[in-house]
Amino acid sequence: MTSTILIRNGVVVDTEPDPVVLGQVDVRIEDGLIAEVGPGLPEVAGAEVIDATGRIVLPGFVDTHRHTWQAGIRAVAPDITFDTYLRRVLTELAPRHRPQDVYAGNLAGALECLDAGITTLLDWSHVQFSPDHTDAAVRGLGESGIRAVFGYCYGGDSGELTKETRRVHDTLFCASGLVTMVVAALGPEIVGEERSLEEWRVAAELGLPVTAHLGGHGAESAERGLAFLEANGLLATPTTFVHALHYTDEALRRIAAAGGTASLAPVDEMNLGLGYPATGRLRAAGIPTGLGADTVVCAPGDMFSLMRTVHLLERGRPDGAGMGFTTRDALRMATIEGAQVLGLADVIGSLRPGKQADVVLLRTDTLGMAAAHDPIGAVVLNADTSAVDTVLVGGRVVKRDGRLLHHDVAAVLSTLIESADMVANP
Repeated sequence: MTSTILIRNGVVVDTEPDPVVLGQVDVRIEDGLIAEVGPGLPEVAGAEVIDATGRIVLPGFVDTHRHTWQAGIRAVAPDITFDTYLRRVLTELAPRHRPQDVYAGNLAGALECLDAGITTLLDWSHVQFSPDHTDAAVRGLGESGIRAVFGYCYGGDSGELTKETRRVHDTLFCASGLVTMVVAALGPEIVGEERSLEEWRVAAELGLPVTAHLGGHGAESAERGLAFLEANGLLATPTTFVHALHYTDEALRRIAAAGGTASLAPVDEMNLGLGYPATGRLRAAGIPTGLGADTVVCAPGDMFSLMRTVHLLERGRPDGAGMGFTTRDALRMATIEGAQVLGLADVIGSLRPGKQADVVLLRTDTLGMAAAHDPIGAVVLNADTSAVDTVLVGGRVVKRDGRLLHHDVAAVLSTLIESADMVANP
């Protein structure tokens, strides 16, 4: 039996090929897919009707890079450098995480995303100290109801990377669903060449993309890493360059020619001193570029903050070179362009018929959002998480009237707080 949802009378914003305000129109969803967008759509017997009067209706946001397990160590180091982050978070706190702590962080972190209108998440998970840690991370994502891409970063003893990556792929991702998999690689700028080759080769064997921290550690490291990938033919595997800050324009042309994508975490990159986000240069080179919260250790976890930051930093370049960057560009990066980065542009990121119905309704009947003349400008510059009224993932309503529906949020938070205390005070 067909399941139908009609979203009525909202101000609809679509994002493909570029963000545009369609006006006060309706959206019809059939069996989890966008079926039709237009004015005055006919009634459908048995349909669930969502009254979107006073709401902006748009595609769900796409976070292209987040260490979700760190939800339990939020603001543990808000004013640190990257070197201190490596020592405090990855050397001291990460190994204290038991599988149940990873589960608690991933479940709470994914629900945080849904609550803020982020319907798709790339979980860059480098807390894989055992198979139990991995299983717990994937379980947390799955139970949340979010659309997630699990970035598996092997963290066990040397010699088992290929075997364990195959196990994760074959046992946890043998069936299609909301949670899929990519390889989160540490090479070639963080670890040596041998491991780097193994990471990309097992990804190619399994038909998986790669996401890696590339270009965020200085110009020399960026060029050396890119040259290594090119020399070994590794860019034949779709690769996302996370924190791609220090490439020359010539290097960006090479990345674009190879089909590479990029993910920027503008708050985190500035806060940790990694460098100034190369937003305009990346997009001018033809490299699809998305946004990511990265870590709530020292950055916010919502897309509104990221859109505002990337808009401010690009337009605020001292030489005025970024003044052509608009709120529409920021929204595009947070939706359809982010979907391109994850290889999901045919599935999500816009309200085109046939795509998955990942949809967000934002309130405009508040003092902070009322009387907005440009809905896109209001989404990027004025909205915050309090505006997120209703969220759908694949046509399933996961938040309604400002409340998450399918979880005991108080219990989730209680478990997270207990876990956080265990991690911080072992």
